[in-house]
Amino acid sequence: MPKYDTERRVSHSAEAMFDLVADVSKYPEFVPLCEALTVRGRQTSGTREVLIADMTVAYKIVRETFTTKVVLDKAAGTISAEYLDGPFKHLDNLWTFTPDGPDHCRVRFAIDYEFRSRALSMLMGSVFDKAFRKFAEAFEKRADVVYGKSPPKS
Repeated sequence: MPKYDTERRVSHSAEAMFDLVADVSKYPEFVPLCEALTVRGRQTSGTREVLIADMTVAYKIVRETFTTKVVLDKAAGTISAEYLDGPFKHLDNLWTFTPDGPDHCRVRFAIDYEFRSRALSMLMGSVFDKAFRKFAEAFEKRADVVYGKSPPKS
């Protein structure tokens, strides 16, 4: 069962990074392997928003779509994705955003997944592993584009 967990200090506020990651419809513009993302449903309850989203990932001739339940909890500074349907046995993803100074925060990205099919795992496993290792960096670069490049991290 592949897992990946990383934490980075970024030169943007926790609120700005939360908003960037929460804007899932923009993922095809910059997220590795993400070809399409469609939000099928959206509900708000207090400070939490729940989305049902279909994400299509593609690499060469392989194209797979999976559905997740995404919980955006701004008050807690977390975004979680729970697998609902598609080519995985399971997929759990958690982002946490912790303030670390006036214009900095710590962003943690953790993912745990397993493909349903051994063949798909053999074909896509190393590609997914490399892509997930680039996710946090892709979001940080996107933040620099959206919010402007901040001073170097200390």
